[in-house]
Amino acid sequence: MTALSPTLQLTMDLIRRRSVTPEDADCQNIMIQRLQAIGFQVEHLRFGDVDNFWAVRGQKGPILAFAGHTDVVPSGPEQRWNTPPFEPILRDGMLYGRGAADMKGSLAAMVTACERFVAEYPNHSGRIAFLITSDEEGIAINGTVKVVEWLESRNEKITWCIVGEPSSTNVVGDVIKNGRRGSLGGELVVKGKQGHVAYPHLARNPIHLVAPALAELAAEEWDRGNAFFPATSFQISNFNSGTGATNVIPGEAHIVFNFRFSTELTEEDLRRRTEAILDKHGLEYELTWKLSGHPFLTSSGALVAAAQKAIRAVTGRETELSTSGGTSDGRFIALTGAQVVELGPVNATIHQVDECVKAEDLDLLSSMYEHIMRELLTP
Repeated sequence: MTALSPTLQLTMDLIRRRSVTPEDADCQNIMIQRLQAIGFQVEHLRFGDVDNFWAVRGQKGPILAFAGHTDVVPSGPEQRWNTPPFEPILRDGMLYGRGAADMKGSLAAMVTACERFVAEYPNHSGRIAFLITSDEEGIAINGTVKVVEWLESRNEKITWCIVGEPSSTNVVGDVIKNGRRGSLGGELVVKGKQGHVAYPHLARNPIHLVAPALAELAAEEWDRGNAFFPATSFQISNFNSGTGATNVIPGEAHIVFNFRFSTELTEEDLRRRTEAILDKHGLEYELTWKLSGHPFLTSSGALVAAAQKAIRAVTGRETELSTSGGTSDGRFIALTGAQVVELGPVNATIHQVDECVKAEDLDLLSSMYEHIMRELLTP
């Protein structure tokens, strides 16, 4: 262990904690002890069954926040792993373990970057903060969103936020996520009338009734996207109907669908246009909507520029700005007006068996975080 870098040592210590959502398994206390040792003031924030914390160093000025989560997804059957998921293993330059890439490696890199930066700049300008949750991989209702509400109630504003999600595609730092699409889901129940297949005139088949409407929804051009986002997509993920019998016309059809939408549209636009199509087809239906996140975008600004400069300084390469992928907790933070980017390790193995990350990438990532702090918090 003495031959390992501080970032690798801390990452491995965090991986050993079986912090499956929403459990934190003492990961946050490990981070808190390191942060308190370099002058951070910490507030523990528990909402429901979720542990969170907010830590700040500095008294005034703009806030550069590091945001992330200590929880991980379940490992699945451990016998399918080549190495135990919660026993970190270094092999052939790769670090294996659940959370190595998503996102205990990023958390460790954030902490060690701050330790070096504070040692060099104890009187840095502005403030450094950590917003850490154990509820990102789960239902995400008692984590970052609640901490942001708590900050807003105190009129505490994050200026810049780095989310440690694994943003990279092939090599660390090749991609920065500077935004994400919104996610709007719908659960549709179309009413018909059950009957015998031999007497269709006495029944109303909801599958037949809804099929033309679904075809129109799938063919609709919702928007054309823009310079940062692809066009909005509509996808049906589930369609259930019928009793299982071959001679019964069903009485209801249940459809689950999702929009991934750009900044060209709002939630209200999608709801209104969807319901207009359903109404046009004369359907009797019930529709329940669930918004998982609004789209957000940090198209430019000091944070994007600092991240690009940091990656160039550490790796010598230019980085791509991207809004692809699913949602992240950045959606809650961006709503407050903060500039938000996601910068983390390669995402090729996240949520998979034998999750791993290139060990040296975590030290490179820590250096990138340190360079961003230098760019934003020093004269």
